[in-house]
Amino acid sequence: MRPAVLFVMITVMIDAMGIGLMIPVMPDLIREVNGGDLSQAAVWGGILATIFAVMQFLFGPVLGGLSDRFGRRPVLLTSLAVMAADYVVMALAGSIWLLLLGRIVGGITAATHATASAFMADISAPAERSKNFGLIGAGFGVGFLLGPTIGGLLAEYGTRAPFWAAAALALANFLLGWLVLKETLRPEHARAFSWRRANPFGALKHLSNLPGVRPLLMVYFLYSVAFAVYPSVWSYFGQERFGWQPSVIGLSLALFGGAMAIVQGGVIRLALNQLGERGTVIAGHMFAIATYIAIAVTPSGVLTLILTPIAAVAGVIPPALTGIMSRRVADNAQGELQGVLTSANALAMILSPLAMTATFAQFTRDGAPFYLPGAPFLLAAGLMVLALAVFILRIRRLDVTSSPL
Repeated sequence: MRPAVLFVMITVMIDAMGIGLMIPVMPDLIREVNGGDLSQAAVWGGILATIFAVMQFLFGPVLGGLSDRFGRRPVLLTSLAVMAADYVVMALAGSIWLLLLGRIVGGITAATHATASAFMADISAPAERSKNFGLIGAGFGVGFLLGPTIGGLLAEYGTRAPFWAAAALALANFLLGWLVLKETLRPEHARAFSWRRANPFGALKHLSNLPGVRPLLMVYFLYSVAFAVYPSVWSYFGQERFGWQPSVIGLSLALFGGAMAIVQGGVIRLALNQLGERGTVIAGHMFAIATYIAIAVTPSGVLTLILTPIAAVAGVIPPALTGIMSRRVADNAQGELQGVLTSANALAMILSPLAMTATFAQFTRDGAPFYLPGAPFLLAAGLMVLALAVFILRIRRLDVTSSPL
């Protein structure tokens, strides 16, 4: 593997690790700095996740547009340097408002996912993009595997330890990128930076006018809202439903992340070869719907752990959808496309944590109409049904690969 590709995968991995490192300690950290019970901490957790996503929504196209103008290297390296400093601030935070500030800055820097995907588009032939986008997903999966595991272990040393670890990782990867990352944006593909297109609404309007892109963006968005049930409520769900400690929550998320890495690093290639892009998207939705419902109603923590890697099969959806859309976009707008996808995912993370944590609180509070900690997963299953319906109903109008690649 080329060193630069490895660096980009590590960058995405650190993005995921930075999130995963914090998940096991967030309920305790929020109560430490703000007081209150677990239900109140869940609501604040939703707010922190939402403001993080708002920044990604606003700045995803900005960073994507900057990378289309100035290149992938300066955007990636600058973001990593700021990210490292931001984790230091969060490690020292003594109030909920400083945590909120940290999430604002962190949301901006985490928009590097768009630039990393644009890098993959630069170095890939059009027919290979879905498979190579899977490498980005594999990096995210590895990060999601390592992050919660390390975060759960580091939680034994205090609620701040995971933030120091995330800062050190971001700084180390910055140094690696400085040494190995070369620019992949060809000078002839650079385009002038435009604020009109460097905002999520302008970029979305531009891309939505391309044939067949709008329904695919809708499917991607609905998938993202549903998938965000995991980072939104998993730690609260595990603690409430099964009495899991932070270390167990970390290990359960690591199991999911490891499965995601396998799915997006390897299974995606088999799925694309056997099912084509269309079949891969449909199969991924069907797995997600079944496992979300099962997780919502199972009374067994062991069975929930068994279902976790099965749910990760849904990870084949984003690379296949992204590959379809990438072929419909010019080479000088790959960063813009990835920025819009980052914004779509961020918008999902704005809405999903609020909806999922509110649903969790509604069905676990005193006086709830009935007790159902798994209610957010039923909501996620419903959203996946809607996404699958949009895809199937609109797919006949699109020239999407339906046979093996």
